[in-house]
Amino acid sequence: MPRPLSVQLYSVRDQLVADREGTLRRLAGLGYGAVEAYDVLGDPKGLRRIVDDLGLTVSGTHAVQLLGPDPDPVLDAVAVLGTDLAIVPAGIPPEEFASRDGLARTADRLNSLAEVARRHGIRIGYHNHWWEIEPRFDDAGDAGNGGDGQALLPHAVDVLAELLDPAVFLEIDTYWAAVGGAEVPELLRRLGDRVRALHLKDGPGTKEDPNVAVGGGTMPVPEILAAAPDAWRIVEFDSCAGDADTLFDELAASRRYLSSLEAA
Repeated sequence: MPRPLSVQLYSVRDQLVADREGTLRRLAGLGYGAVEAYDVLGDPKGLRRIVDDLGLTVSGTHAVQLLGPDPDPVLDAVAVLGTDLAIVPAGIPPEEFASRDGLARTADRLNSLAEVARRHGIRIGYHNHWWEIEPRFDDAGDAGNGGDGQALLPHAVDVLAELLDPAVFLEIDTYWAAVGGAEVPELLRRLGDRVRALHLKDGPGTKEDPNVAVGGGTMPVPEILAAAPDAWRIVEFDSCAGDADTLFDELAASRRYLSSLEAA
């Protein structure tokens, strides 16, 4: 049975504060079958009750708190949500991705978390932004900014993947990967089974501008999906021009577009 299309709840963070149950009900009404949480310690029992009542699945959760001094309570909260995927979405300094030593430290940190998470029956993942993509590495270990002369050199995330324990997966934010200079379908093919989830978003391909509905911007969405056919598909908006109704309209358009690709 195919996994239901998910939506990252950070997309509707303001609406959740105002009316959590109503917001989740509205997402379910748009046809989303799953959600990805981001505030893992903010009443996981309450969130689990609502999503269960609505027939939603929790596809995974972002949990920056895993980088704190005691990950065990965080992993307990992840288990309460009913998912076995806990994703580090931030919290590691961007400069760590600009050198091989920094990447080795990052991998060691994630690998250590994976050992702890394994005892909870949970897998650790890492979610990228642009700064894990922009640095390119040559065989001597030197990093650059991805200029034309480095077009065929591996990205920092490629090097990181080689250093990670096989238990650690990647959630590739396809939009930030493109902003960072990656040919996203090719990146996904290189990373292969390491990619367990995809963040699908669209827009003009810049760091500052708002997102638009998936399928309405510059991203090669069909090619991206074909390059990672088994990854969980998660729609996300970092920002959206317009009011809350516009955001939900864009979320609805994203679901319709992705559903049309499934039906094609």
